[in-house]
Amino acid sequence: MMTSNVMREITPLTPSDCFTIFTRVKKKFDFPLHYHEEYELNLILNAKGAKRVIGGHIEVIDELELALVGPNLYHAWFTHQCQSEAITEITIQFHKDLFDEKFLKRNQLSFLKSMLERSQRGIAFAPETILAVKERLQALDKKSGFDSVLELLSILHDLSISRNMKTLSDPSFTNEKFYYNSRRIEKVFEHMNNNYNKQVTLAEVARIANMPEASFSRFIKKRTGKTFIDSLNEIRLGHASRMLIDSTTTVAEIAYKCGFNNISNFNRIFKRKKLCIPKEFRETYTGNRVFI
Repeated sequence: MMTSNVMREITPLTPSDCFTIFTRVKKKFDFPLHYHEEYELNLILNAKGAKRVIGGHIEVIDELELALVGPNLYHAWFTHQCQSEAITEITIQFHKDLFDEKFLKRNQLSFLKSMLERSQRGIAFAPETILAVKERLQALDKKSGFDSVLELLSILHDLSISRNMKTLSDPSFTNEKFYYNSRRIEKVFEHMNNNYNKQVTLAEVARIANMPEASFSRFIKKRTGKTFIDSLNEIRLGHASRMLIDSTTTVAEIAYKCGFNNISNFNRIFKRKKLCIPKEFRETYTGNRVFI
């Protein structure tokens, strides 16, 4: 359930529009944490030191910022340590059904399809990618009609084949299903996702995968790039992040509800992964309630 400190934005897009684009220059970020049905591509210039929040991920941004946010994913930018008097922001929002499922299954659209799937967790693009598309994004509102739709599709395609894009939020924060092209891994992640609040041992997940423990340890590391315990902790942190935002439950209770055996262990793992302690994470979401 969404709580009042996360605002559902009703965007001005009508069903007959393809997309909308807003361009503005401002001195501060004053829009609260929010979510909406539409995809959002956000280019932000001259805002070094501002703070980006997407899903369960928090990061201080640099001079060049370009992020793609999927449908119904919490997001906001906050002024934080940004000193700029001329923050430039270009926001493009498009319907989640702008690209039909069948259309996205065509070979030439495979990169775009993959990027849109990844955007369910938020994507930040690399500085060299931003430099390559920046002027095209800035000129997009000068185009009209069909040309502008073609240009947006072209920009999105170029972004989808770009290097070093970074996926931001935890999978379990967005309740995303796990796909690793392995039924064994899927079954293990399903089990961890259903039992993250209890003790989950290597022995039991190896049994689910029908493999010896040592073989399974190597297998999960090879398939996911993470150890079993790291994978389990990420799932637990995703659920903990959601609880920190969506409830007033104490940090200690959340730690225990998410399967961490003590609060200092929870704080330590949380800080290592999210670069702030749970209390600060919660304050980022609730301390900026400016409703306009």
